[in-house]
Amino acid sequence: MTRIGPLSCFKAYDIRGRLETELTDDIACRIGRAFAEVLGARRVVLGRDVRPSSRALAHAVAQGLMDAGVEVLDLGLSGTEETYFATSHLGACGGICVTASHNPMDYNGMKMVRAGSAPIGQADGMAAIKDLAESGAFAPARPGGRITDAGATRAAYVAKLMSFVDVAALIPMRVLVNAGHGAAGPSFDALATALLTAGAPIDFIRIHHDPDGSFPAGIPNPLLEENQPLTAAPVVAHGADMGVAWDGDFDRCFFFDHEGGFVPGEYVVSLLAEAFLAREPGQMIVHDPRVIWATQDVVTDLGGQAIASRCGHSFIKQVMRDTGAVYGGEMSAHHYFRDFMACDSGMIPMLLIIELVSRRGQSLRDLLSARRAAYPSSGEVNFRVADQKAAIAAIEARFGPHAHARDEIDGLSLSFGDWRFNLRASNTEPLLRLNIEARGKPDLVTARLAEMRALIEG
Repeated sequence: MTRIGPLSCFKAYDIRGRLETELTDDIACRIGRAFAEVLGARRVVLGRDVRPSSRALAHAVAQGLMDAGVEVLDLGLSGTEETYFATSHLGACGGICVTASHNPMDYNGMKMVRAGSAPIGQADGMAAIKDLAESGAFAPARPGGRITDAGATRAAYVAKLMSFVDVAALIPMRVLVNAGHGAAGPSFDALATALLTAGAPIDFIRIHHDPDGSFPAGIPNPLLEENQPLTAAPVVAHGADMGVAWDGDFDRCFFFDHEGGFVPGEYVVSLLAEAFLAREPGQMIVHDPRVIWATQDVVTDLGGQAIASRCGHSFIKQVMRDTGAVYGGEMSAHHYFRDFMACDSGMIPMLLIIELVSRRGQSLRDLLSARRAAYPSSGEVNFRVADQKAAIAAIEARFGPHAHARDEIDGLSLSFGDWRFNLRASNTEPLLRLNIEARGKPDLVTARLAEMRALIEG
């Protein structure tokens, strides 16, 4: 193949780009072939989400893999976490899921892992895959490439999910689930059948359930405030005890209490940390550096050890593998589990929260009320600015001299005793992301946010 220009679809830890310009069938084929050659792969798992472009892109990836002599283990329509699971379960050399998750309709992308479902970072493969895909300097085609249907692995995947929940501990509950017409529906149905067979007394109410790449209810991204009523209102209308909504490839899930209140991600991290430390005292818990106090304090109170990591799945997965941490969570609703290849899952958190609510005998809202009052936060506020470095420098000049503590694990974090903030550039979009939290002082969060907004936008 001939050399092509720089591939802008390669991001910090995955691939995403605009269709027909940044990501085409030819580019997808090149990526597949480069993936195989860089990793020396002979068997690769391939999944795809429900977007109309994903089928053709997955076919192109498969062609590139087969040109390198690879057996492609095809999952068909599936979630990213199913690709991660199948890569380890089938002993494959790597896995690729073609997905744009929650990105706009004119985007698509890929999430990739190596053998053992381990992340691929810039230094240990991603940069080399990019360089080879750009140069087209591939080795001669190898014989033996073929596609094998691997859809039957879903049963083993569901069995793995079931290992995270004690069905005997569950109490009768009504749970509304919103698949957003993404890839979650069929996988959830398989899990729900297993729960019913095991005797779980859970009544699931399904909305926007059938996969539909036109996304008639809008692109599934429950993190956006304007999308949250799509789940919140039906939770109240159906009298559900809680609601769960997924993004397009369901590696993230989002929770709503029985009054339709959205549960911010940092509080979910603290709940899941509590759930694991109740099972395994003294374990390590990994968290991102954006909003930390609710998690750090519950981990300390329960005798665990909290470890901060850079944001992003490849970074947190590596920290978990290096430390043996039982659980890792990001406020963006990515949750990682030691016993799930240190990978993220959108189904396991649902099971764990249902069990935690059952064991505690309280509603999700009541479980969180004291925690939310003790650790008010701003939520993530995004700014589109012309000069990110200048904006960060202005904030540092104003607040840095007065900080009690600082860290630069990911962006700039400054603490002031009763409040703190993290300001970082997005790894995936041209945005600055700001998070502010305080100890029991919501008015302080509001005041600091107004002050910092004026500095950044000015």
